[in-house]
Amino acid sequence: MLKQCEGSHAVAEAVALCRPEVICAYPISPQTHIVEGLGEMVKSGELKDCEFINVESEFAAMSVAIGSSAAGARTYTATASQGLLFMVEAVYNASGLGLPIVMTVANRAIGAPINIWNDHSDSLSQRDCGWIQLFAETNQEALDLHIQAFKLAEELSLPVMVCMDGFILTHAYERADIPTQAQVDDFLPPYEPRQVLDPAEPVSIGAMVGPEAFMEVRYLAHAKQMQALERIPQLADEFKKVFGRDTGGLTHTYKADDAETIVIAMGSVLGTIKDTVDDMREAGHKIGVLGITSFRPFPLVAVAAALKNCKRFLVLEKSLAVGSGGIVATDVRMAVTGMGLKGYTVVAGLGGRAITKKSLATLFEKAGRDELELVTFLDLDWKVVNRQLEREKQTRRSGPAAEAMLRDLGTVASKIA
Repeated sequence: MLKQCEGSHAVAEAVALCRPEVICAYPISPQTHIVEGLGEMVKSGELKDCEFINVESEFAAMSVAIGSSAAGARTYTATASQGLLFMVEAVYNASGLGLPIVMTVANRAIGAPINIWNDHSDSLSQRDCGWIQLFAETNQEALDLHIQAFKLAEELSLPVMVCMDGFILTHAYERADIPTQAQVDDFLPPYEPRQVLDPAEPVSIGAMVGPEAFMEVRYLAHAKQMQALERIPQLADEFKKVFGRDTGGLTHTYKADDAETIVIAMGSVLGTIKDTVDDMREAGHKIGVLGITSFRPFPLVAVAAALKNCKRFLVLEKSLAVGSGGIVATDVRMAVTGMGLKGYTVVAGLGGRAITKKSLATLFEKAGRDELELVTFLDLDWKVVNRQLEREKQTRRSGPAAEAMLRDLGTVASKIA
């Protein structure tokens, strides 16, 4: 059924159709509308046989999710930004215990300074926590990936994050094709836990493991991620047979077959990149796009195959590895080892900074001429940065940097447009 709706509500409807039995909820922008929508469905009786648990923190949300999943319940939660950081200890526990929890991460910057707008800093900070991470480009893809996430998580007994750009997707109204309950039931079987706490058959879950087996336990988590590399594209094919849509998978390309330059990115920015590439194609530039859906596990082979015929690649990152540069670019470079390609990292959109077609076109043209530095910061105000560096050089007690730079810009607090 086609429906004009907010991205958060589309995700809430998709999650409800997956028949969760426990939803652990703690509000934090920009994911709050998702759990609010699910709470309304539980209260109204539209979502039956589901316990909606209001908890006192994000740490509690993941802790309750661990308990409910270990008890054999299909479990869901959502978070963002500082909320994800607050639950990190439990996030690692969930994957270490092999519990198939599904969680939406409405991607948002992490502080300090405080910022509620979108980038990928939160989920990418957890790239090594053992969770599968899938990134949505559109609200339709976010909806579809949640349905696939439950099946993937439960088959492999691994938790899955579905990452969607905060505000850009979560609060955007778009037309979405909401599936029927029968379709979802046909695709997603009832939950049969691989491990469960049962008084009739008592077991220990989460026992202490010493040096004699810890490495092997951790390797098992890696081995399951490698299994996911095979299963994710298979699930996308199965999903298409039931729902009639191409969605999910490991990667997807756009006008990349004859491209000399390929731009790589994740999430909603791919739409702006594709529009820019369309314009540049008309002007004669051989440029294409590679979108990464599965960040963890990282599809090394698929990325290498997509880049095998190009001359260079540019990774557009909405995150920053401080002291290094790119996060996604590091994995891409591993994928193309020995291929002799020129590669560039571009950090863009941090804290919700607009990524415009005009800036992208200039950037891509420079890349095509191999005039970019290895790490570039798109639309960075060097004047403001250099003024602050000079201030700190001249004055020992130069004060908080963020507030000083805001004063330089003529404001005392960031404005909400």
